[in-house]
Amino acid sequence: MAFDIEMIKKVYVEMPARIEQARKNLNRPLTLTEKILYSHLSPQFEVKNYERGKAYVDFNPDRVAMQDATAQMALLQFMQAGRPHVAVPSTVHCDHLIQAKDGAAKDLASALDKSKEVFDFLASVSNKYGIGFWKPGAGIIHQVILENYAFPGGMMIGTDSHTVNAGGLGMIAIGVGGADACDVMAGLPWELKMPKLIGVKLTGKLSGWTSAKDVILKVAGILTVKGGTDKIVEYFGEGAESMSCTGKGTICNMGAEIGATTSIFNYDKKMADYLRGTGRADVADLADGIATHLRGDSEVYQQPEKYFDEVIEINLSELEPHINGPFTPDLAWPLSKFAAAVKENGWPAKLEVGLIGSCTNSSYEDITRAASLAKQAAEKGIKAKSEFTITPGSEQVRYTVERDGYLGIFEKIGGVVLANACGPCIGQWARHTNDPNKKNSIITSFNRNFAKRNDGNPNTHAFVASPEIVTALAIAGDLTFNPVTDFITNDKGEKVKLAEPQGIELPIKGFAVEDAGFQAPAKDGSKVEVIVSPTSDRLQLLAPFAAWEKSDLKGLKLLIKAKGKCTTDHISMAGPWLKYRGHLDNISNNMLIGAVNAFNDNTNSVKNQLDGSYDEVPKVQRAYKAKGIGSIVVGDENYGEGSSREHAAMEPRFLGVRAVLVKSFARIHETNLKKQGMLALTFADKADYEKIKEDDTFDIIGLTAFSPGVPLTMVLHHADGSKDEIKVNHSYNEHQIAWFKAGGALNIIRSEQA
Repeated sequence: MAFDIEMIKKVYVEMPARIEQARKNLNRPLTLTEKILYSHLSPQFEVKNYERGKAYVDFNPDRVAMQDATAQMALLQFMQAGRPHVAVPSTVHCDHLIQAKDGAAKDLASALDKSKEVFDFLASVSNKYGIGFWKPGAGIIHQVILENYAFPGGMMIGTDSHTVNAGGLGMIAIGVGGADACDVMAGLPWELKMPKLIGVKLTGKLSGWTSAKDVILKVAGILTVKGGTDKIVEYFGEGAESMSCTGKGTICNMGAEIGATTSIFNYDKKMADYLRGTGRADVADLADGIATHLRGDSEVYQQPEKYFDEVIEINLSELEPHINGPFTPDLAWPLSKFAAAVKENGWPAKLEVGLIGSCTNSSYEDITRAASLAKQAAEKGIKAKSEFTITPGSEQVRYTVERDGYLGIFEKIGGVVLANACGPCIGQWARHTNDPNKKNSIITSFNRNFAKRNDGNPNTHAFVASPEIVTALAIAGDLTFNPVTDFITNDKGEKVKLAEPQGIELPIKGFAVEDAGFQAPAKDGSKVEVIVSPTSDRLQLLAPFAAWEKSDLKGLKLLIKAKGKCTTDHISMAGPWLKYRGHLDNISNNMLIGAVNAFNDNTNSVKNQLDGSYDEVPKVQRAYKAKGIGSIVVGDENYGEGSSREHAAMEPRFLGVRAVLVKSFARIHETNLKKQGMLALTFADKADYEKIKEDDTFDIIGLTAFSPGVPLTMVLHHADGSKDEIKVNHSYNEHQIAWFKAGGALNIIRSEQA
């Protein structure tokens, strides 16, 4: 039986009438996305045609999910909200704080020792406030959600950008910051800009070496890392129907890399099969009963250009396997052209490591397809020439594939099975290398491949592909190897070729697990005490941020003018810093240390205007804070790309940065800045970026009349006595302006509870 079945029943009972009302009021057929959005519209909002990409709308999500790194700050904020119990079903998943080093058993034991304080804190907070707790080793949040909680037509938010994985089960699932999660857990509506819609029509059928991963690798190449910003991607067509549920999840999962709000597929038999296969026949039966409401209206797909803002068509029968990278997930190469690209660009052809699994591409189907190649290699006398790691997505998947003999197959060619955790994907990887700075290549079936992302080495060229392609290249040890056409030499000196991978969608014997890793909360958490040591270097209780001074901001110093790509990894690195996610002061020492200073092309080296010296970004900002001087951060395009990392907004706020001025924002980061009481501003004229000088001081004029749609004025005082006045735009509505004035959204929640 499914978790929270009564909640799901309630959603399905109410959904048909709410959809019918929306169809009537909008007077047109509805996409699946619109059906789910309008059926989760907050009651105080009129059912009408809200302008896509502009109108802010409140929704009531069905559930909240948090991973252990982000949960710390989300729950520290929730503890301030004054609520005795979460208002919607919520879960915490311990998956980020397990470093990949020696293999599953040793790595899990090490994590339980090193992060015991954090795990105990999360478990006790979960117990107190009625939150389901998934223990370390249970699995990666997104796979666990797909297996246990996601349901067609539902709506959830999660404190991780890859929450969107649940779209593979027909759910609108959106990555957010901890403050957003706090709102929903406190019983408040959740605000979202009404997204634009991208329709992706899939024709044909996948076959051979091509897999679901190649669909999103292709889409990323088309749309780029910012092409999905403030948009939902809806997949449809015969090609979508033929794809497995977990394959659909893979596509949705990596949709975060195009900046999409989320991605989604229509409910179909493959989803029903997966629900039944994972012990949720009751949900499948309920969904079958309202199936017509869990799909877009047929008229939409007959003329998609009328109902979507953009339409892309991909023929799966013609789609080639793709490899994306390096350094950005949208640099897409068809396999047939990749070897030439490697040679032309001088990328290291020797493949050091191949890594498969993680929150995407860790399903039973993925592992069996990769294992079919490993089996061939073992039978043909070939060991993997690259280091090769396998990360199961959940304990249920790991237990089942081990029972069915697949993990042993990987070990025969030298594969190492890692813990059911995020590990190398997020920088929690103790890589086996004698030279941590050498130029090298790795390939993964993960999603992100920014510089330093996996191992902290800026010279690691990370590429992204399907588990099948990763496995084949790891066997060959060569980035230029094309398994479709090329041969490998075995231990007898014979030339052999790998046959097409074969997989099994769902286990024939069904899934099995001894301990899934779930811990239910106390029925009455009022007597549960949450203890945070005042001397802890891992956890720190939060103090409220100060309210706005009710005046324009003057005398702000330039902290950094960031050049080029500045993701949340650049603003607040993961890896070794993950251990400080619950301690705002300590983790603030990583603020913007990865951003490139436009004035010297260095990282973590900015001018201190107080004494003219150059120093680390956090140190300079702490010097300004000590003097009571505010500052401003200037950035380039798509600033804050990447994860939902709330710390990328909280750290500047904590250290005294007052405004972030950029050419354009990524969605989640802009919202996170607003939630924390920061000014998130964009150049009215992007060319004004060039007017920013290293020694500038800034005034922000117009805040006393701060209102929606009205630009602010920024005065740039240059060191030579001259000045420039520029217009800066914002996307704040009245509600968000109130957050700014109060010093952050949490201050409002707290005041309402008092």
